[in-house]
Amino acid sequence: QVQLVESGGGLVQTGGSLRLSCVASGRSFGDYVMAWFRQAPGKEREFVSAINWSGGSAYYAGSVRDRFTISRDNAKNTVYLQMNSLQPEDSAVYFCAADMDWGTDSAKYDYWGQGTQVTVSS
Repeated sequence: QVQLVESGGGLVQTGGSLRLSCVASGRSFGDYVMAWFRQAPGKEREFVSAINWSGGSAYYAGSVRDRFTISRDNAKNTVYLQMNSLQPEDSAVYFCAADMDWGTDSAKYDYWGQGTQVTVSS
């Protein structure tokens, strides 16, 4: 069982940066793959990035590669998403998710946070 709480969203202008955090509570945080998804109004939930249990491997959607960086600190039960060079199309509610193995489809993830709003203005 894992509970997830996101923070760090807000309003930023095009080209700016934000750092999202997701704090987990529950057992065996270090055993889980952690991921970020996002959902804009009228669109399906979209995979953004994932990181394995050790932090040694990461995967990014093509739309965010080279702009976003995912990391985790297992001692603090926290996963981060550093977002640079933000564009209006990055505007969405960002969700933290956890599962026992790799995947890019939202349906496979067992645990979810409530989301944090990111708005990029032009």
